[in-house]
Amino acid sequence: MHPSTVSRMQTHIVPVGFDYDRLIAPLVRDRLDVDRVVLLEGAVGSEANVEYSQRLAEKLEADFANLLGAETTRVRVADVYDYDAAFEQAYRLINAQLEAGADVWVNVSAMPRTVSFAYATAAHSVMVEREEDRERIRTYYTVPERYLETDLAEELRSQIGLLESLLAEDVPEERVREGLRSARSLIAEFDERGTTIGAKEVDGRHVVELPVASFTSVKPFEELVLFTLGEYEEFESVSDLAATLAEDLNEEYTDAFRSKVLYNVDRLGPGGKGYIEQEDHGKSYRTRLSRIGQLWVRAHADSRTAGD
Repeated sequence: MHPSTVSRMQTHIVPVGFDYDRLIAPLVRDRLDVDRVVLLEGAVGSEANVEYSQRLAEKLEADFANLLGAETTRVRVADVYDYDAAFEQAYRLINAQLEAGADVWVNVSAMPRTVSFAYATAAHSVMVEREEDRERIRTYYTVPERYLETDLAEELRSQIGLLESLLAEDVPEERVREGLRSARSLIAEFDERGTTIGAKEVDGRHVVELPVASFTSVKPFEELVLFTLGEYEEFESVSDLAATLAEDLNEEYTDAFRSKVLYNVDRLGPGGKGYIEQEDHGKSYRTRLSRIGQLWVRAHADSRTAGD
């Protein structure tokens, strides 16, 4: 568990679409603390779609309470295709939870993309505006183990073949019964679990956090710091990082150079651009790239090679 989540209330904002497993299973499997859940509901498509989504929301409300002991609130999204309204709602909701003292987790696995993108962008905006609370906001996604739509399509093709055989009056009774059993089983699974099955484990976790980049550009010396961390992965202290940088640059390791590195690490850290994370280690800080820092180094690797 992330150290910042130990003592605070943990609120999960969960848009409800046509999925069940990946809205709750990852939280159970990864043993995340879930104190409060805000279930977002909105009308999507036909009346049957709306009723189906509402049934899933009711099931999720009950299971969040029974399985995780979470207090659940259901909030309506007036128009799931109105991006601006969804953004405003998300912005207010996230800020309200932070003001109440909670860490906020935003699940973007379900609901129409307009809502998911609006909530992800709103979370990003709040992070930028409230730098001191950046570590208290997370946006995440869960990969399903299986999509039921393809199974439903295959089952439908099979039943079409069965009906065609019936028209030809040469189909065995047992084949009809087996087709009926298969169709009933699949539709029951769909009614119970929605359009996807399970929550897939990725890199040892079922929750895939979506890191947020800073709006501020990276300066040349900051680039050197990031690339060095990317190459060596972790340093026991900022002094070790400064010594390595001095050696790589063939510069003298002085107090002034160390101060320069420390200044840039601070600018790149949690209170700044968020590309570096540090862990208290006695009188020093273990220093490494954050997830977004790793992505930045990976994305700019070609430019470094060209510069070399």
